[in-house]
Amino acid sequence: MRVKVSRKAHFNAAHRLYRKDWSFEKNEQVFGKCNNPHYHGHNYELIASVSGPIDPETGFVIDVKVLKDLIKAEVEDYMDHKNLNEEVEEFKTLNPTAENIAVVIYNRLKPHLKADLDLEVVLYETPRNFVTYSGE
Repeated sequence: MRVKVSRKAHFNAAHRLYRKDWSFEKNEQVFGKCNNPHYHGHNYELIASVSGPIDPETGFVIDVKVLKDLIKAEVEDYMDHKNLNEEVEEFKTLNPTAENIAVVIYNRLKPHLKADLDLEVVLYETPRNFVTYSGE
């Protein structure tokens, strides 16, 4: 039996979608107003879900406080109120799309989980636009 435990979190960050190797015109054509050279921001909502067997000793898949502290250290403290392009190492060479942000979050959280636990990251860039990544 596998059970999924989820924790919601929130962070605010600015970014610009563009490729340095493209002209401004091509970036504008592909990324539109998200290519604003002065950046733009989002109020990101994150749902991190951990799936696995219930530990017969504790009754937990994962202690929610452990998950909360992990998200705070690896995501909120790392990305909140940051310019992703300039202040977050991964995005100095990676376009900070919602898809790439979700993968980066997954890669920051997953190494801290037991090997038999699965992770799914759902990242809302807006209330209507979100991406899901589970390591595949």
